[in-house]
Amino acid sequence: MNAPRRRYDNSRRREHAAGTQARILDAARTLMLERGYAATTMTDIAAAAGVAVQTVYNAVGGGKATLAKRVWDVTVAGDLDPVPLRARPSIQALFDEPVPPRKLARYATLCRQLYERLGPLARVLRAGAAAGDSELRHLVDTVERERLDGTTSIAAHLSALGALRPGLTVERAGHRLWALNAAETGDALVLRCGWSLDEYEVWMTEMMIAALLRTPRQRGTT
Repeated sequence: MNAPRRRYDNSRRREHAAGTQARILDAARTLMLERGYAATTMTDIAAAAGVAVQTVYNAVGGGKATLAKRVWDVTVAGDLDPVPLRARPSIQALFDEPVPPRKLARYATLCRQLYERLGPLARVLRAGAAAGDSELRHLVDTVERERLDGTTSIAAHLSALGALRPGLTVERAGHRLWALNAAETGDALVLRCGWSLDEYEVWMTEMMIAALLRTPRQRGTT
């Protein structure tokens, strides 16, 4: 009688692939920040990650723009874990917070953290898009659409709670949040005006509350 076949355990292979992808993304981020997007080649990234060039293409399923988008997504998340943003503790805590002003204060904290992580990369990608790279322009447009989707979901959540200012639509509220937490806004205040990140976060909290929420008097009316 034949012995039962062992089930193939590919967990080690998955761990190896995840480690390889992490090295590739770290190398790509570092080189793009140091050299700029255009001056960073896939060959350079492969050499820095210690892998073959084809491995870089295979790991991200595309070319340099696809790799840059993957770097962006992982930087937004803060790690490689395949956990949707909506399911992450910081986002969950935001939606679970019952008081709208405190909800927006949590959101401002999250936006400040994202600006710290994404600001330098955003500047690199914007510069590359402005230099005429069509793939990078498409990437930046995609990122901004995704960001607007995120701010609109926050606005819709506030609307469902009856917290938005009278006459303010979900769409317009989403636009306001999108403008307030833009990396360009952070750059203007932090880099150009010399604000601290704490000051930037406090300002965002104040502006988001003023731009979106009912005032105490309005909360007392129907």
